[in-house]
Amino acid sequence: MNVHSTRAMAERAVDLCVALLYEEPSAESVARVLRAHGERAGAGADPPGGGAAEDVGARDVAAMREAAGRLVEVLAAPGVDAAAALLNRILADTARPPRLTSHGGTSTWHLHVDAHDDVPWAEWFLASSAMALAVLLADHQRVPGGLCASAGCRRPYLDLGGGSPRRYCSTRCATRERVAAHRART
Repeated sequence: MNVHSTRAMAERAVDLCVALLYEEPSAESVARVLRAHGERAGAGADPPGGGAAEDVGARDVAAMREAAGRLVEVLAAPGVDAAAALLNRILADTARPPRLTSHGGTSTWHLHVDAHDDVPWAEWFLASSAMALAVLLADHQRVPGGLCASAGCRRPYLDLGGGSPRRYCSTRCATRERVAAHRART
């Protein structure tokens, strides 16, 4: 999958939200997610955040946690109108005119809505994630994800499939809830 596709950016956003808000966040755990999604410096590149994923620091993590909280609000929105309003607010606060970048020729050309290639990680994360979620909302005319319906979980997930809306972040949570409901009936 192209690491700069809308879907890949949205998946990266959800994975970062989970790492930042639902696990024990650290510079290393955030860098691990960034690397897993292809965010790394190349020779002569100005990658997002102004450095390689390894350059994420404690201040970056704190600012990215704040950004993740805003993105989770979008995924938890009760409907498409509320999600669109939240995304519009985030984009008004963070997005700049769209621009194409190849990070000095180290990646394929792709769209950015942050100020420049060496903005702080949190600004890049919030602007690029909001853009991806906004495009998915416009394409599918629904909130592009949600929060797990399992009371013990509530992690965010991306829902781009057709058919019935997704309710759980994983098959593990869905199975756990089904088993609990079955036991409650017997």
